[in-house]
Amino acid sequence: MESPHKEPTMKRREALKMLGVGAATMALPRGRLATAAPKKKPNILFLFTDDQREDTVAALGNPHIITPNLDGLVKEGFAFTNAYCMGGNSSAVCFPSRKMTLRGRSWFSVDTVPPDGPCFPATMNEAGYVTYHHGKRGNTDKWAHGFFDQSHYLDDGADRTSGYPGKPVADDAIAFLREHKKNDSGKPFFLYLAFGNPHDPRVAAKEYMDLYDPAKIPLPPNFLPFHPFNNGEMKIRDEGLAPWPRTPEVVRKHLRDYYAVVTAMDEQIGRILAALKEIGEYDNTIILFSSDQGIAIGSHGLMGKQNLYEHSMGVPLVFCGPGIPKGKSSDAFAYLFDVYPTVCELVGAKTPKSLEGKSLAGVIQGTSAGVRDTILLAYLKIQRAVRRGQWKLLRYPEVNVTQLFNLEADPYETKNLADDPAQAERVKELMKILAEEQKRFGDKAPLTVENPKPAAVNLSFFR
Repeated sequence: MESPHKEPTMKRREALKMLGVGAATMALPRGRLATAAPKKKPNILFLFTDDQREDTVAALGNPHIITPNLDGLVKEGFAFTNAYCMGGNSSAVCFPSRKMTLRGRSWFSVDTVPPDGPCFPATMNEAGYVTYHHGKRGNTDKWAHGFFDQSHYLDDGADRTSGYPGKPVADDAIAFLREHKKNDSGKPFFLYLAFGNPHDPRVAAKEYMDLYDPAKIPLPPNFLPFHPFNNGEMKIRDEGLAPWPRTPEVVRKHLRDYYAVVTAMDEQIGRILAALKEIGEYDNTIILFSSDQGIAIGSHGLMGKQNLYEHSMGVPLVFCGPGIPKGKSSDAFAYLFDVYPTVCELVGAKTPKSLEGKSLAGVIQGTSAGVRDTILLAYLKIQRAVRRGQWKLLRYPEVNVTQLFNLEADPYETKNLADDPAQAERVKELMKILAEEQKRFGDKAPLTVENPKPAAVNLSFFR
């Protein structure tokens, strides 16, 4: 593999255009797939990583990282460039994120699903699939895992410190695929591989670490030594992974470790894809790739995912396989809990009526421009955000701080326009939309509080 340090980071949409991954704008007759439908029901392979930022795939806009296998999925498939984790009702954001994904519901109602379902594996079982799960043991949806025909858990500590992250998942998945082929039951399979990486501790073998020179890794365009105000979670565990103030040297080292783990995991994903080809099922398998949420690692002076910036709530989301247009993308808004109903429609499974997620199949097939015009993001009761079009508003009620960003002009959220008199009406309108979205999802958290706390942050704040 060659060193990736060649040019500045690009926006995802710019990179997609350069790679020939165009927007899917040509409408097709309703219900018709862009390519010929497979002769038999397609298998499903869902690759779901942990803490992987939306910009940590080379084909999605980062020329400084090496991800040849994920790049292949992007080039052969359909990418959503505005996909989100809704947020977290826990500081371990991966926990509610994975629950939402497997239950098809927002985090405001995800815990109301009755003991008999519905959930993703149960629906796939009913559709005639052999269902298989392997993934992290902690901060995940063990209730839903109980509906898989086979469910296995990682030794998270060993997986994250072996130097070959993702290898246990890949080894067992390959064994399952070969055994499935040998048994020849005639049933399709649904594999949900819920990796524990690139979550910290980030340890990769020397062969992966040597691919990256920390001194040559660019800092995030929104790097800061400090977050500009107290966002309510400045002393959380994740924020203690690096000292304050953040320094370029420390952040670059963290990024080197992070990138090396992503590259190591990409190689394991490549082994799984090769096994699909070996057993003759690659061309009849819908492959999904996404992550439970992103993470800061120096962006905005933060290290963790306990915030609502794009780098933490934005996720990669790629569909590839039979019936999926090749080399296309869409900027339609999507949530992770849309994946469940989308797969149901793509494979002809019955979609449970109680799901809050919306099928993105029409967007993929070119019959729809999108399924929603607004994104609501939330973290505990201390942060709220809303996005409509290019505009995003973030609200921190406990410190009475508001941020407004024009994501088209400022994709890295560096220029807060909330106090610009010319944007006063826009702030007012977005606050109204935020309150409406809260009501729609059943979110009762206040947007203002009496006697807000001081917003200022300095070194004494952390002592």
